[in-house]
Amino acid sequence: MIENKSLGSKIFDVCNVIVLILISLVCIVPLWYILMVSVSSKEAVNAGLITFWPVGFNLLSYQKILGETAFLKSFWISLQRVVLGGALGVGCTLLVAYPLSRSNSQFPKRNIFMWILIFCMLFNGGTIPWYMTMRSYHLTDNVWGLVLSGGLPVFNVIMAMNFFRNLPSELEEVAYVDGADPWTSFIKINIPLAKPMIATITLLTIVGHWNDFFQGLVLSTKQSNYPLQTYIQQMVVTQNYSTMTVEQIKEMVQLNNQSLDAAKIFIAMVPILMIYPFLQKYFVKGITLGSVKG
Repeated sequence: MIENKSLGSKIFDVCNVIVLILISLVCIVPLWYILMVSVSSKEAVNAGLITFWPVGFNLLSYQKILGETAFLKSFWISLQRVVLGGALGVGCTLLVAYPLSRSNSQFPKRNIFMWILIFCMLFNGGTIPWYMTMRSYHLTDNVWGLVLSGGLPVFNVIMAMNFFRNLPSELEEVAYVDGADPWTSFIKINIPLAKPMIATITLLTIVGHWNDFFQGLVLSTKQSNYPLQTYIQQMVVTQNYSTMTVEQIKEMVQLNNQSLDAAKIFIAMVPILMIYPFLQKYFVKGITLGSVKG
């Protein structure tokens, strides 16, 4: 029986390794293919000759994108948006989720605020009223409009609220006996225990800010105020050859939209790929549920 169990465990481990390798390949191969397309020649891309290695290696797509001052400015705007929006979004989420996670006896008006948040998540006034509101508050053509327009993600609030609810209540009871107030309990007990959840909502928030192009398109009237994704989308989708110099037109003749799109996607992924390893360690720790047993 012991030998059979050991053999079964080995087979199970081998199957797990095979499945994980396949999943990894499914994730990595498309990224590698995009990179190869971005550094291959126009003719090879048009002919569909790209597989796992570049054909006619060149960096024209990256030179076209990175060689412009407008790109560097849009990158800086997106970086500001991610830092400010991430800090504001995570901070507001935690400050709203913690009181909503309390019982009705601790926070009598809890249900009223909860229904307001749910209503705002399910219904909205539409793009035009939203734009008119943002314009009336002078939040167009500046980074604060991009940051404040999504300052409180309700989905993240619900996720954080459920996490705080499942933390052992005994910890706070002991803290209150020792004289701690709600702020002390929130900062010194709940926040340290909430690292996996904070890492999750931080990643969701910054990825949302980084990948969004629509708000930048609507709230910016000048190309110099575009965030990165909006700038790249406009550069690739709406090329205006009438405003290009002869040298720029020669560069575009050597390129195609597929190479530019691939370079765009790869550049846009790099910052997130750099951030993820620092947050990934918190995901594997899981979520603390029922850590105190009677």
